[in-house]
Amino acid sequence: MKKIVLFLVSGLLISNILFAQTTLKIVYINSAVLLQSMPEREKADTVLSKYAKSFQDQIDMMMKEYQTKGQHYQANEKTMTDAMKEVKMKEIQDLQNRIESTQQSAQEKVQQKKQDVYSPIIEKVNKAIKAVAEEKKYDYIFDMASGGTIVFGKEEYDITPIVKAKLGIK
Repeated sequence: MKKIVLFLVSGLLISNILFAQTTLKIVYINSAVLLQSMPEREKADTVLSKYAKSFQDQIDMMMKEYQTKGQHYQANEKTMTDAMKEVKMKEIQDLQNRIESTQQSAQEKVQQKKQDVYSPIIEKVNKAIKAVAEEKKYDYIFDMASGGTIVFGKEEYDITPIVKAKLGIK
């Protein structure tokens, strides 16, 4: 008797789940394609490139100084006293540490700048996606660009063109 009741309850649960799934409106979008087509992205890329180049120029100058000091040390090592060698090696090591510190700091600052520059663009895209979802009454929107969230989607459910139109992008 318990088995029959359990079987009936299981059947009811499964049919409810199947019925609920058939009423859901599920679509997908490719946010990478959408972001690539945003006109603001080009300007953001330019700003970011200039910002990163300023750090790279500084690091390049430091690397040249490092190479020059290293070559100078090698060329004059035989004529230096032990104390002088120690001082020169300390200078070279300090410069190497500064280069590494500058590279790490530059990476962090460029990453922060990237977030600052792209935030308004991403916010605009997210607002457009939400507006389309509300207008079309979608229950779920999966992002194909987010790696592994969805492995298959029929093209007819791709709303990227609709969101592009909402943003005024061709």
